[in-house]
Amino acid sequence: MVHKFINEIEPGEAINDVYMVKDPILRSTTKGDLYIAMHICDRSGQLNGRMWQATEAVYNSLPKPGFVHIQGRSELYQNNLQIIVNNVGVVDASKVAIENFLPRTSKNTGQMMEEVKEIVGRVKNPQLKALVGEFLGDADLMEKFCTAPAAIKLHHSYLGGLLEHTHNVLRVAAAILPFYPEIQADLVLAGIFLHDMGKTEELSYEMAFSYTDSGQLIGHIAKTLLMIHRKAEALAKKGTQIDEALMDALGHIILSHHGRYEFGSPKLPATAEAFMVNYIDDLDAKISQVTGAIKNEQGDSNWTAWHSALQTRLYRKRIE
Repeated sequence: MVHKFINEIEPGEAINDVYMVKDPILRSTTKGDLYIAMHICDRSGQLNGRMWQATEAVYNSLPKPGFVHIQGRSELYQNNLQIIVNNVGVVDASKVAIENFLPRTSKNTGQMMEEVKEIVGRVKNPQLKALVGEFLGDADLMEKFCTAPAAIKLHHSYLGGLLEHTHNVLRVAAAILPFYPEIQADLVLAGIFLHDMGKTEELSYEMAFSYTDSGQLIGHIAKTLLMIHRKAEALAKKGTQIDEALMDALGHIILSHHGRYEFGSPKLPATAEAFMVNYIDDLDAKISQVTGAIKNEQGDSNWTAWHSALQTRLYRKRIE
């Protein structure tokens, strides 16, 4: 049977297919009846799912995450498409075409990685160059760097998304740095290359996109800083010592790149280089969110539904 992708589903359709279920939660209605709220997804996107008149036994049987065969229907609720689940059965992962369920970058990862290497190869400071080289020389880490998503759902949430996001931000930085000669370009380029490296340990992406236990407890910002210090210690054993002031300047970029405390940033930007990394990083993430939201919106309305992360609805009509 040909798989019906999430982004092909229209309101009022009968659903009888295999999908990935994520984050199922057992809840009660105001009348005390049990229902299950869940995300139903494949590589093309995800929809909210609801199973009314559910039982604890059905909830306990659901993988978290995993694959299920769903029978039900699609409907619009408050202008958002959702799936009402009537019957659900667990499907063994070995029986599933995994390529249908994990979204992947459409760009050439090998080419992107070569361009990343070329841009960070412009770093002139010998200590930063050695530190960047220590990361590039870690084959296992670079394989994860090229495979990991950049996020679970907000931006670049697909295999290769971390590389694509880093590649984008590096290219923007390389383009605008000549306009700001007072900026320490080496710190910016090294900081961008490394800023999200901890996501290779924070995120799990073998069957579905989720957080590792360690990622939940520590987070990618702290993990990135720890990785940098481990690589610096390895370099010191080889005879290359990284100056403390340089480590602090680079570490500050990592700790402040989210820009605001409410966005999970342990520090606010306090150097010109940190401000540049924060703004370019945020630009690429926001544009990814906006274009993704417009592309994935169901229906033919000129406006998307409300997006809480962006705090707005988005105008979809193109001005040719």
